[in-house]
Amino acid sequence: MGKSRSENNVIITGTTGMVGEGVLMRCLNNPEINSVLVINRKPCGYIHAKLKEIIHQDFFDFATIENQLTGYNACFFCLGITSVGADEETYYKMTYTLTMHVAKTLVKLNEAMTFCYVSGSGTNENSRLKWAQVKGKTESDLMKLPFEQVYNFRPGFIKPLQNQKHAHKFYKYINWLFPIGRTIYSSGFCTMQELADAMINTLSHTNGRKILEGNDIIALASEPI
Repeated sequence: MGKSRSENNVIITGTTGMVGEGVLMRCLNNPEINSVLVINRKPCGYIHAKLKEIIHQDFFDFATIENQLTGYNACFFCLGITSVGADEETYYKMTYTLTMHVAKTLVKLNEAMTFCYVSGSGTNENSRLKWAQVKGKTESDLMKLPFEQVYNFRPGFIKPLQNQKHAHKFYKYINWLFPIGRTIYSSGFCTMQELADAMINTLSHTNGRKILEGNDIIALASEPI
């Protein structure tokens, strides 16, 4: 269900990573996005008239910057770590605890906010895999918070945008697989543009509490804001 357009001021986390950077690039180039705030531990490397950046080290304590986090109607949460090489306690803290702290802070400060969370293909709270359980619990508990909307995105293989600074280096060696994978299993393969545009297009929807798999992301990306 659509809703009338309003001023869109968004917060993006994780812009020094591939997904967050891609979302940032699409937001900066989308005329329907009025302003963008990014929160990072180090500079993202972008300068733009509608971009503001806060360098903040402790994502478990936003007390000193809370006054700068009001007036936003969306958060595109792209921050996260890989489970590879991380012990269970660290992965849980950096995935579930950190995400929920940021979300609870933002929902307290901003009425009628849309929260988009990037988890990943295979996320399932009932999975035997610990990372999938943690991501699933994060999704579930985010949807219990009083946001106007919560969307959980579960992309698989993501083809980066051209000229991304923070794309994983191995993508340049395996991008040739994308058209083959898209043909055989479309839900497991989306472009960075589709993922970012789908997140932006959630702002034209109403009362969404949804889990979006690959084909859902592709479909939402094609809907006009």
